[in-house]
Amino acid sequence: MSVTATTWAPLDLPASGKLPFTDYTRWRLRCSPYGDHTWHYLPPSASPEPQPECDRYWLGLEEAQRTAPTLPPAATPLDAARNGYRYFERLQVADGHWPGEYGGPMFLIPGLVIGSYVTGAGFKTEERMEMVRYLFNHQNEDGGWGIHIEGPSTVFGTALNYCAARLLGLKPDHPVALRARACLHKLGGATGIPSWGKFWLSILNVYDWDGNHPVPTELWLLPDWVPIHPHRWWIHTRNVYIPMGYLYGVRFKAEETDLVLALREELYTQNYYSIDWPAQRSYVNPVDLYTPHTMVLEGLYKILDTYESCPFPPLRRAGIRRAYELCVLEDENTDCQNLGPVNKMMNHIVRFHADGPESEAFKKHCDRRADFMWMGQEGMMMCGTNGSQLWDIAFTAQALIETGLGAEPEFRASLVKALEWLDICQIRENPKHHQSAYRQATKGAWPFSTRTQGYTVSDCTGEGLKAVLYIQEHLRDAPKLISERRLCDAVDIMLDLQNSDGGFASYELIRAPQAMEYINPAEVFGNIMTEFNYPECTTSVITALAIFRKHYPHYRKGDIQTVITKAVEYLHKCQRPEGPWFGSWGICFTYATQFALESLSLVGETYSTSAAARRACDFLVSKQRSDGGWGESYKASLRLLAWVEHEQTQVTQTNWAVMALMYAQYPHPEPIERGVRLVMSRQRPDGSWPQEAIEGVFNKNVAISYPNFKFSFSIWMLGRAQRYLDELKAGKV
Repeated sequence: MSVTATTWAPLDLPASGKLPFTDYTRWRLRCSPYGDHTWHYLPPSASPEPQPECDRYWLGLEEAQRTAPTLPPAATPLDAARNGYRYFERLQVADGHWPGEYGGPMFLIPGLVIGSYVTGAGFKTEERMEMVRYLFNHQNEDGGWGIHIEGPSTVFGTALNYCAARLLGLKPDHPVALRARACLHKLGGATGIPSWGKFWLSILNVYDWDGNHPVPTELWLLPDWVPIHPHRWWIHTRNVYIPMGYLYGVRFKAEETDLVLALREELYTQNYYSIDWPAQRSYVNPVDLYTPHTMVLEGLYKILDTYESCPFPPLRRAGIRRAYELCVLEDENTDCQNLGPVNKMMNHIVRFHADGPESEAFKKHCDRRADFMWMGQEGMMMCGTNGSQLWDIAFTAQALIETGLGAEPEFRASLVKALEWLDICQIRENPKHHQSAYRQATKGAWPFSTRTQGYTVSDCTGEGLKAVLYIQEHLRDAPKLISERRLCDAVDIMLDLQNSDGGFASYELIRAPQAMEYINPAEVFGNIMTEFNYPECTTSVITALAIFRKHYPHYRKGDIQTVITKAVEYLHKCQRPEGPWFGSWGICFTYATQFALESLSLVGETYSTSAAARRACDFLVSKQRSDGGWGESYKASLRLLAWVEHEQTQVTQTNWAVMALMYAQYPHPEPIERGVRLVMSRQRPDGSWPQEAIEGVFNKNVAISYPNFKFSFSIWMLGRAQRYLDELKAGKV
């Protein structure tokens, strides 16, 4: 993409509401040497080269045209796992990783579109068409959109996605627009949008800045030791509020185009110019309100509102300058890719405003938008990061080793390619701006996605290390691409990430008390103000360290034992009384309990030896359905924090539950056999599994997709089940 591609003309769409397809045979996925993948549409002048199978799969062409071969029926679980990998291997790209979408949240496309519109950075017509298609396909029956693709309509989702659709070219009298506007007005209009929505609408100049509570950049001028200093906030939160503070401070807003003026009329149930904007600052429609404002936050807002009425100009200028400096550091650390899509598009606007449209930084930001834009059969989405590359490849590599499939001549080359990608993906240095950007060390870590993005994540480092150890130590004649020193660097990263209570958070050490949540200003998210310990992060580290010390028993032996001991103690403390562990990144109890029982098994705690493992297994078995599977809803992550049944049994959660039972050496075969039969029954003749419900969650209130899980964990579970059931029947368990 480039600025010169700008076009925001209305799209000529049929009134039926059905959107004509772009030519899906002309879409191509391109990968950089570091695993960044971007979709491109071949121009008419280009002769279409053969379309890779990976591209055809994600575009839905392979399924529609039934080009995948029918495989011999699986007689055993291992046969089913082998068939599954025969299919999944076809989706591996030349550099060794498995691309995939990472969509689901419905507040990301609006940021992409609004940020592009206000800076004049446009899209190709085909990209606009496919983003509109995605919005069409995820519009709820009542005409609105939710915070994610499976959520009920909210003001946040409906107002922002309505604006995005209109900016992309949807005319106001189109049936989709009419239904969306009716839903929004039924909800009371956009005045009740949450604070992040107020911000984006203010950037677009369809919501007055006076309707926002202050976002003071002056906080960044406080000494670092101050307990509420923003560098202590959770990394995603602080990276969003840095550019947000800059743009609030300069009151950035779009020019008053005809479209902007039209949106002012369309978004509200009263005249735009009669709205009492200051009265809207704390107003959020109840349908959107996940985390209400506390008395502490409202008290703080009163102080800030008073200060904002007469800010001290030199202090304000210094704060804005500091926010800009931090945006630059983030851009230079990540080559303008940034931590995630929200701060990426906010930084994009900051660099446009501060450096100008001809600056190299802004041009790089325009190009980097493509890293987050994923093309699928439902249209083009904005992903939750630039992908989940490391996360997916780590699980797939472990599955191939634990099932024995990786050693089979048919698949060995594929596994070596995966090792080559893991080698490239490991981060080999600390950030360019390490201390000055308040970054955690990264040398030796693996990120969630790519080395370019370059952020340490505790469980990704653990799973990446495990995958490398599995391949290099268990695959005969595997190349030792990652040296012992680099493996030790990964161990050093993990050892330094343990918090005082033994647990592990996501990106960095906990820097502030949990009481910071009392000033959470983002009404639609929970647990965003500081890092939290997570069972699944802690367990990934335990398993990685336990496996590492088997192969390298002398490196930091005492430190590793101390960390594992404390981590296991934390794991016992956070187990729920009824038996499971609660997951904050996957859905929910099945996800975290699988990881927990894997880690406990590696320190000798199984069903026969550990009361904790027995309670967890008994809980899972009590949730098994009559068809043999498990099905858990993302709604468990909302307010209940208790098991919520999904309407249908889910293959991915069945895999997690059965894996958990096997890790704990559950002695009764029947629940495992029934789960295996369920997953095998859902497998298609070509070896694949259909996509079912969404698999992941974050910040309590948002669901997100991991569509490669249905392959990696199905292959993993089925292959392990073959061996486990044989050993169980032989009395070896």
